Amino acid sequence: QVQLIESGGGLVQAGGSLRLSCAVSGRTFSTYQMGWFRQFPGKEREFVAVLVVPVQWSGGNTYYADSVKGRFTISRDNAKNTVYLQMNSLKPEDTAVYYCAADKPPFSDYKRNDGYDYWGQGTQVTVSS
Repeated sequence: QVQLIESGGGLVQAGGSLRLSCAVSGRTFSTYQMGWFRQFPGKEREFVAVLVVPVQWSGGNTYYADSVKGRFTISRDNAKNTVYLQMNSLKPEDTAVYYCAADKPPFSDYKRNDGYDYWGQGTQVTVSS
């Protein structure tokens, strides 16, 4: 059974940084497409970032929501079975519950929140003014 355990959320001032981590159980992590989503109160989960190719491949690609481009970076460490979301220049409007997600082959549309097979428990990120 695959489990995703998130950590790294918390309270930070505007302009600060946080790094979220998502540890994935099992031996097939390197075959998963990993993504991050976030959910605002009263809203559906929305796409934040995805890493579509294993990091050991030089042709790896990342994609980001327009709202976070240039500020957030997704990465993964296959040796540690962990995916990260580095968040810089945080804004109050980034305040949300952040979820990591894993999609096993065959891969679905990375932008859809119903396109992933496994989800983390969510971690709260709060950015104060």
